[in-house]
Amino acid sequence: MDIWRGFNDVPKNLGKTVVTIGVFDGMHRGHKTLLAAATDRAQELKLTTVLLTFDPHPLAVLRPDKMPPLLGTVTHRAELAAAEGIDHMFAMTFNADMAQLSPEEFFTKILLDTLNAHVIVVGENFTFGHNAAGTTETLAELGEKYGVEVNIQRLLIDDGSTVCSTLIRQLLADGKITEANCALGRTFKVRGEVVRGAGRGGKELGFPTANLYFPESVALPKDGVYAGWLRIVSDAPIEGNMSQGVNYAAAISVGHNPTFGDSRRSVESYVIGRDADLYGHTVEIGFVDYIRGMEKFSDVEELLDAIRNDVTLVHKALETHGMETP
Repeated sequence: MDIWRGFNDVPKNLGKTVVTIGVFDGMHRGHKTLLAAATDRAQELKLTTVLLTFDPHPLAVLRPDKMPPLLGTVTHRAELAAAEGIDHMFAMTFNADMAQLSPEEFFTKILLDTLNAHVIVVGENFTFGHNAAGTTETLAELGEKYGVEVNIQRLLIDDGSTVCSTLIRQLLADGKITEANCALGRTFKVRGEVVRGAGRGGKELGFPTANLYFPESVALPKDGVYAGWLRIVSDAPIEGNMSQGVNYAAAISVGHNPTFGDSRRSVESYVIGRDADLYGHTVEIGFVDYIRGMEKFSDVEELLDAIRNDVTLVHKALETHGMETP
């Protein structure tokens, strides 16, 4: 998939398109209904599809104090959108100038002049333009004025709740990983480069972990231990009995390390039954089920007993829920 980062990246000879618009953080099941509507209409009209998203998140510019932790990166959005059949992504830089555009200016400058929109697909809660003054009704009026088809999709309701990024963040914060995965329609994952931690996991405990560290701007499940998997996604040679592109069962610890006084928030994965040097490798961690909360143990032996029990529970959880196929 092409990712256009600026106006100059968009081809000047871009033909008529079907455009769907939104932040698409997490690319959950509700988002997929928009993508399906866009790709279906594009196939009917033999047009290409464009996903218009924003980087940074508009709240990072307009209300940084209200900025939520993100469920995924722009690159991750693009990967998931491509898997749903979207042809191109325009990750438009959102800044103060963009925020000042009126709804009609946004429509003409971005959707018509830049993306050559023939059809626009949005959710029923879509707003746009300065102070979010444009609504779906505004969009429909502009579509009629400029001869553009506007397709408004109902929000996805599941078990009485609207499937949205806010819901998924709350489920993660509550440790309800299976419910979050259901709303996402896939396994919640994080990706990062394995770095050196305190070194106690392998040296002192016999349970070496692949350690990732994340800023507060990245959404993570609540502190605790989870069943899941680790997959190596980088291409460099690996020393040990692991290979790229394979999901390996893992006991995953999220949070600080209260026993050893580590103040950094981390995702530490013990890959069960495997031994490899993963330092410097990029890995993806998938969260499948919640095992227990974070605890502070009185001594190392008590911690070791807990880890052994965690491994047993991880096996049971993965037998119940299964692991995503790479």
